[in-house]
Amino acid sequence: MSKRPWPAALGLPLAGCFVFAWAEEPPTLLDPVVVTATRTAESAASSLAAVTVIDRAEIERRQARSVPDLLREVAGISIARAGGPGHQTSVFVRGTNSDHVLVLIDGVKVGSATTGRASLADLPIEAIEHIEIVRGPRSSLYGSEAIGGVIQIFTRRSEGPWRGRLMLGSGSFETAQIASGLGGESGPLRADLGFSLERTAGIDACRGRSAPFAGCGVEEDDRDPYRNLGLNLNADFKAHESAALAFNLLHNEGRLAFDGSAFSGNRSRAERTVAGAKATLTPFERWTLTLNTGYSLDEERIFYREGEDERFLDRFTTERFSAGLQNDWRLTPEQLLTLGVDYREDQVSGTIAYRRDVRDNLGVFGEYQLGRGPWMLNLSLRQDEDGELGGHGTGNVALGYRLANGLAVRLAHGTAFKAPSFNDLYYPDYGNPDLRPERARNWELGLQSGLPAAWGLAGGWEISLYQTHIHDLIAYDAAIDRTANVREAKIRGFETSAHAAFGDWLAKATLTLLDPENHSPGPYRDNLLPRRPEQSVSLDLDRRFGRYSAGISLFAAGRRYDDLANRVRLAPYVLLDLRAEYQIDRSLRFQASVENMFATNYETAYLYRQPGRALYLTLRYETP
Repeated sequence: MSKRPWPAALGLPLAGCFVFAWAEEPPTLLDPVVVTATRTAESAASSLAAVTVIDRAEIERRQARSVPDLLREVAGISIARAGGPGHQTSVFVRGTNSDHVLVLIDGVKVGSATTGRASLADLPIEAIEHIEIVRGPRSSLYGSEAIGGVIQIFTRRSEGPWRGRLMLGSGSFETAQIASGLGGESGPLRADLGFSLERTAGIDACRGRSAPFAGCGVEEDDRDPYRNLGLNLNADFKAHESAALAFNLLHNEGRLAFDGSAFSGNRSRAERTVAGAKATLTPFERWTLTLNTGYSLDEERIFYREGEDERFLDRFTTERFSAGLQNDWRLTPEQLLTLGVDYREDQVSGTIAYRRDVRDNLGVFGEYQLGRGPWMLNLSLRQDEDGELGGHGTGNVALGYRLANGLAVRLAHGTAFKAPSFNDLYYPDYGNPDLRPERARNWELGLQSGLPAAWGLAGGWEISLYQTHIHDLIAYDAAIDRTANVREAKIRGFETSAHAAFGDWLAKATLTLLDPENHSPGPYRDNLLPRRPEQSVSLDLDRRFGRYSAGISLFAAGRRYDDLANRVRLAPYVLLDLRAEYQIDRSLRFQASVENMFATNYETAYLYRQPGRALYLTLRYETP
């Protein structure tokens, strides 16, 4: 058993999660509609899963510069980044591994089949309409990878008359950014087209050393420039009241310089594309049929540059083809039954000769949702059949009850799995084709409610307490000189969050307590899993003064370790960001932000620097 007394702190978080104020008239906050938690539309407040939504208004209000920056302040999520913009970024959801989160873009699964991870650092933030984050296992609806949760990113959509938009930005580290777009509706057609380009000179990311080997293993005293080009298109056509077609495309190209060597390279060029098409039919009032197909490309090429000479080293390419059919039957006003099937084929290619380069998966799933009076019930089951790994079944059950005072209580249990990546299975002199999928089971207790109307506030709060056991974790086994199912983990966590609007004020706060315990046999048993902080807290506070607005973000993370032995400790840190905006007229806004106001020197990965104090200026224009 772990000796860390984290449960003793469970009574503390509410003190930092509520902001009290008085307003003459309580404001109104719309409850967002989410689709990721159940694969069907539901309000976030009635969901039996822990769900967070980040919409376009919040993205622009916080003046965020990347998806990891947005996710950092979500309860239950921690970020580890090996340098500045564009560098390798790991996202840990509820203490699970960085490849235990499923990433979708407009419903299409993305990421590399060789590493098993999706790159979030390269996604152009100006192409994003909103993000839905579901914390907790969701393999019973989506299959592999959804152990810690699901992150679904929706690209820009426009409603109403056609409008154009333009964004110009500049700032520290020789940063420059431009984005433009056009979107609107014409009869049955709705479309949005966008373009973005960002360039920065970056920072000297790695302070590694070659003797003894540490960090990046080299000493290159130079800045690491980064460039990202993005293009997005989203369109839907309502052919009939009972038939609609939708299409989405997101493409980006990133170029990054990093500290490396003639063996590992020091330049990368990444290209990522995701495209999807969906047809929605409603043959009868209570029956909705959805057919979807998707394609994603994840390609990275590695080069080594010395002076003016550049030499190609490696290429890793994943192409993923997917298709699905989903039937939603409204049995009664209180009951919804969903049955569906998903098919996916992964193809890998490049400079590494894998023993196998194609793998497919067929998944069949069903879900039953009941809402009767104060009671809520969700049941879901899924069976996945992999062409080589065989079958794997998962399930989820969640029960909720809403009291007369609005307090909702939920209890959930779920199982999940993660299929081995191509590197785990087939990488020469490393992979093991006999690997089993990683398996997990989870228990969760949750509470949520709106804020009392007597306080004059609009908003709500949520608390989650959970425990996850993960078995057959894949790692390198020196005894057999290849990968094996040799590790286990037990993760306990507590999350609380609150949001409130009062008059011209907006406030949000989160707190996460985490005990990510290595449960593997051997000398590292009961140690903390690497790069997950035991405590993290965030606070956002914004106020509008007529045409002006100002805001502050505070983020603090506790200690974490960079290694399984828990010998390399990463110090706690506190970050303060400031922002302001001036509404020049109905169409034009000027924004300014200061990130890392106190120039905190911190690391989320050992020997990899993070940016210091930075100033950014942004001009946004949108036709009225």
